[in-house]
Amino acid sequence: MPKFFTTLDKLKPAYDFVYRLFLVICKILLIADILITSYAVLGRYCQQLSRNVPAFSFLSVITDPSWTEEIVLTAMSYMAVLSAALAIRRGAHIRMTAFDRYLPKKLLMALDVLADVAVMALGAVMLVFGWRYATTLGARGFYVSLPKLSRFWMYFPVPLAGAAMIVFELESLFNNVKKFFVKEEAK
Repeated sequence: MPKFFTTLDKLKPAYDFVYRLFLVICKILLIADILITSYAVLGRYCQQLSRNVPAFSFLSVITDPSWTEEIVLTAMSYMAVLSAALAIRRGAHIRMTAFDRYLPKKLLMALDVLADVAVMALGAVMLVFGWRYATTLGARGFYVSLPKLSRFWMYFPVPLAGAAMIVFELESLFNNVKKFFVKEEAK
């Protein structure tokens, strides 16, 4: 194996760390989403029950805060785009493979490299324009139910996911280019 690829293979632990970091963030956001949504549903149920059944008026202390919906939607947007970036590393995105067995292997490898470059370009667009949007328009607005919280946080998932896509696409691009120069080992 050429020395260049051996050197770049040493970066795998860094990619593993970034992957695990984003995976933990997604898990924490999912847990927060579940807890906040459960509390909101419980609050709505308790409010309704305390209004309709006088014996349960003590349940009126459990409320449905107005901020729950906006926070849940924001957390879901983070999870959606970050999990899409995580899928890049695993190669778990939907892809057209119906003609793969009919194409020459070198052409298939070249198409994989082209796809990596295209997705990396999308990640760059998301990073640059997402950051611009989050820091200009997003930073000027505030959440309706949380007037002290900037809407920057609602738009920040786009550039964050763009950066993650670039990181994971760099690894994928490296692995796909490496296929041209390194023979596959027999399993």
